[in-house]
Amino acid sequence: MESKYYHISQGGKCNTMTTFDEALAAAKKGGYIWLIYIHPTKEELTPLIDALGLHPLAIEDCTDENQIPKIEDYPQHTFILFNSFSYIDKKLRINEVDLLMGENFLVTVYSNSNNQSHLQDIERMIKLDSDNIRLGPSFLAHILLDQIVDQKFLATEALEDEINQAEDVIINNLASFNPADLLHHRRDLSAFRKSLFHEREVLVKIYRKDCKYISEKALLFYRDIYDHLTKLFELTESSRDTVNSLMEMYLSMLNNQMAKSANEMNATVRRLTFITTIFMPLTLLAGIGGMSEWTMMTGPANWKIAYPAFLIAMVFIGVINYYFLKWLEKKRPEIG
Repeated sequence: MESKYYHISQGGKCNTMTTFDEALAAAKKGGYIWLIYIHPTKEELTPLIDALGLHPLAIEDCTDENQIPKIEDYPQHTFILFNSFSYIDKKLRINEVDLLMGENFLVTVYSNSNNQSHLQDIERMIKLDSDNIRLGPSFLAHILLDQIVDQKFLATEALEDEINQAEDVIINNLASFNPADLLHHRRDLSAFRKSLFHEREVLVKIYRKDCKYISEKALLFYRDIYDHLTKLFELTESSRDTVNSLMEMYLSMLNNQMAKSANEMNATVRRLTFITTIFMPLTLLAGIGGMSEWTMMTGPANWKIAYPAFLIAMVFIGVINYYFLKWLEKKRPEIG
């Protein structure tokens, strides 16, 4: 586990503390503390129950990674669970972020160390934003949640780029397209939508003033987060519709391609059947004539006349057969 401890003074200065006890001692002189834990165990968070009055169920939720976004009010703190998203190397990564907010403390628990770079950006921003963070833990929590939502926008844009590329491949080179990509995109969007749906409910409860540890002055800032989540939810719905349309377009183009191949095969078979039908009677006559029956019927001395006459008769029969079949083809649409 990695942990960081900060003390936010009444003037908004963010001071780094070396130990948890040092942070608690500084909070007694004014201001509040911000504790950061990255992938902790339940045993490592248990001391916070007595020190800060955290509820054991909230500690249990911090170590359970199969939770949905939610908000819970406890007697001495408010618990908020959000999901952070990142789309890297064509994979959607979902990490849990837990916020435990009290009157003079904010505890942030990250489920994965992948949030390190994101956390560093937040720390730099907080050190420059003393006017807001000095107002209390609820304003600091707003900054954290706002950064998480901004990160969701980046993941959404990356996913949309992947969907647009899939559309180009379907249109320009259908044979090289892998339909499994669309299934992965649809699964990612479903996970995205599920998280956004519950996170909007969290913001609705906050804006209804159901959380006593979120000050009324901070509600307008949280409403801005709600607006961003609503926009993200609509983008996700639009992307899901696009993926479904692309799947239908892919199947339609694939069916058209298969129908085209079938039509070409049918045309080839018809041509071969046409040729076979013309030559079937000629083959029969050639078989009979090849056994010298014409010589036997006309006499051996007349073979010079019999065989040329036989060949001319075969050509004549073939021509008659050809035009007869062509006439049948022309009459077929009229019959149908």
